[in-house]
Amino acid sequence: MLKVSDQQFEQMVSDGIDAIPPLYQKHLQNVAFIVEDFPTPKQRLELGLACNQTLFGLYEGVPLPGRSGATKLLPDKITIFKNPILAISSSISEAKEQIRHTIWHEVAHYYGLDHKRIHHLERKK
Repeated sequence: MLKVSDQQFEQMVSDGIDAIPPLYQKHLQNVAFIVEDFPTPKQRLELGLACNQTLFGLYEGVPLPGRSGATKLLPDKITIFKNPILAISSSISEAKEQIRHTIWHEVAHYYGLDHKRIHHLERKK
């Protein structure tokens, strides 16, 4: 597994957030980005993950299209999971790319996109 300090990983996440295209950053409001080592057992259970499945990031909140004008909502949360990302990365550049991709994926959920639509958009890149 690639070894980086918590501070270095958090900087890579910060750089990944900064890389969100301006159009999407502009409307990204009241969202907390968090770094955790691993998903919790509760998160894994809620997602129905098998023991051999991993998770790089998780969006928790009410996607924009589902808000129906509600303004008093708790902040949305995007969690980036450090150890699963580092486990599949053989270099800093690979880790940075996986972080960037994970942030994009979770921000897409914030905008209400499901996995099918996200994968369709990724294939078009």
